[in-house]
Order: sequence, then C-alpha cells, then structure tokens
Amino acid sequence: METTKSIVHWLSYAYYLYVFGYASLFKVFQKQSMMQSMDSLGFNKTWTLGIGIGELLGVIFLLIGLYKPEFKTVGILLLFPFAIGAFTAHMAHQEYNHYYNSLLMCMLSIILLATDKNFKISI
Repeated sequence: METTKSIVHWLSYAYYLYVFGYASLFKVFQKQSMMQSMDSLGFNKTWTLGIGIGELLGVIFLLIGLYKPEFKTVGILLLFPFAIGAFTAHMAHQEYNHYYNSLLMCMLSIILLATDKNFKISI
C-alpha cells in the first residue's frame, strides 16, 4: 500500500510540476497563444504576468521541495488557488478543452497533500 501511495504521489507531482511549469513560463515569457488565451478570458498583460509570476514562484517552491519537503507543501498551497481560478475561468467561458486539465490540477493538489508523508492536517 505504501509503495502504491508513493507512486501515485510522485507521478502526480511530476505532472503537476509539468503543467504549472509550462503554463507559468508561457505567461512570463508572453507566448503569443497564451497571451491571446488569457486576453479572451479578460486578463490583460499585467494580470497575465502577475499570474505567471505567482505560478512560477509556486513551481520554484515545488522544485526546492525535492530537497526540503516543507517547501513542496508551500508550493502546492500556493498553486492550489491558481488551479481553482483556472478551473473557474475556463468553465465560465465554456472552454472545455482547458476545463479538464484545470480540474485535474485541482484534484492533484488534494491528492498531493493527502499522499505527502510530511503534510498533516490537525483539527
């Protein structure tokens, strides 16, 4: 069971890092297709760069988290609102081709926290 949990965690981590990594870099480096897509969602250049920088900061925390686990948790908690925002924006604009990926990022945020042996919620 522990092996399966570990495999699920690290596969989820790799995909989470991949999606947020390219999305943040496309925003920060202002790739034309990303800028047009964000503009169609109502985000101007300033907001798109702000979102990209926030996502890039989360990705950096995820990468540091490979060596210091507490940073991985901070990265996930920082990126979770961006996943929810992307899900909401794509649903509101009926962009169902992006809807599934943003929904998956929301679910992977929870899966990553639930399968992380260094993260615990105490109530």
